[in-house]
Amino acid sequence: MIVAAGQFAVTPDWRTNAQTCVALMAQAAARQASLLVLPEALLARDDADPHLSVKSAQTLDGGFLSLLRTESQRNALTTVLTVHVPSTEGRAVNTLVVLRAGEVIAQYAKLHLYDAFNMQESARVDAGCDIPPLIEVEGMKVGLMTCYDLRFPELALSLALQGAELLVLPAAWVRGPLKEQHWATLLSARALDTTCYIVAAGECGNKNIGQSRVVDPQGVTVAAAAEAPQLIFAEVTPDRVVQTREKLPVLRNRRFAVPHLL
Repeated sequence: MIVAAGQFAVTPDWRTNAQTCVALMAQAAARQASLLVLPEALLARDDADPHLSVKSAQTLDGGFLSLLRTESQRNALTTVLTVHVPSTEGRAVNTLVVLRAGEVIAQYAKLHLYDAFNMQESARVDAGCDIPPLIEVEGMKVGLMTCYDLRFPELALSLALQGAELLVLPAAWVRGPLKEQHWATLLSARALDTTCYIVAAGECGNKNIGQSRVVDPQGVTVAAAAEAPQLIFAEVTPDRVVQTREKLPVLRNRRFAVPHLL
């Protein structure tokens, strides 16, 4: 099947960002993509206000997702992204949402909050408590992850042991010394850890690197974007996963227990 990852610079206006998402969805569907991954925290972003993503939080039946659901009704595309959903006063949950046929078919509250590199996501965001579900797209089992989750191999491994063949990763990977190297290395490492494809989409504003990628089960990047807005495509096949797992049976050879949440 054809998969796509779209990146753009999120603006302070949620309506503008929704229209950008709708345009990317339409372009992906026109290219016969079955799966589109968009970046993390798409409601609103402002370099001068690091908390705008939380301040602009909307419920899942709010205006932002309503516009995307309308576009989703027009095609067979499965779209993955994250938005902030209000929790308690002044706080929100960074929520991955999967859209198909105009409906939210799955959601996942980000487990690992970005309290690193002098940033503290947990100051305004509540962490999730559950391992995300698997979804199915064109017969392939897909595991859900969000941004900083990439640094924790236990989640990717847990999803692969449940049967995932492909992992999706909406992200807003913050710029900084060596951060681009970390991104590329970790994407390849998680693919190799799990012998899964990875489709990762990164926000490409002033503070984030973009660099959306599709990585195959042997850690090879088969499609990539740079720092500018772009929509990339790649073909993924269950056969590539099967062949890789026959040659590299790390999921069978492991001698550690299945990871579990603390």
